[in-house]
Amino acid sequence: MMERVRAVLVTEDGTMLVIRRTKPGVPVYWVLPGGGVEADDDSREAALHREIHEEIAGKADIVRLLHTMESDEERQLFYLARIATWSFDDRTGPEFGAEGRGEYALEEVPLTVEGIDGIDLKPEEIAHVLRGALADGSLAGVATA
Repeated sequence: MMERVRAVLVTEDGTMLVIRRTKPGVPVYWVLPGGGVEADDDSREAALHREIHEEIAGKADIVRLLHTMESDEERQLFYLARIATWSFDDRTGPEFGAEGRGEYALEEVPLTVEGIDGIDLKPEEIAHVLRGALADGSLAGVATA
């Protein structure tokens, strides 16, 4: 089974970092930074650190596992993490140079219900989880160290 790790990267300003995906013939959508766990990753968390480094040249402090989605073919683990520095210009992931992959643009979105509702965050299940966590207060204090 393929495993993927993604991060809700919360900034000091209470925003979250998302990647706006633009592909020919597909409506614009947003995803959380992350990717596949590779055989040489020491752990899922190590894979997440690698992916964050590749995708946004950032370094994050993982707070906790927030949500898991599983199908017959794939397991996606969504972590809650704090991030203070990043540089989208210094990204190194192999997908950025691949033909036909479309555009990747890093954006900061308010970590609010309105912020989440203002974008088409994929998968919808994680958008739903985030709305619920905001409503019940379980994300309070994450933006502060």
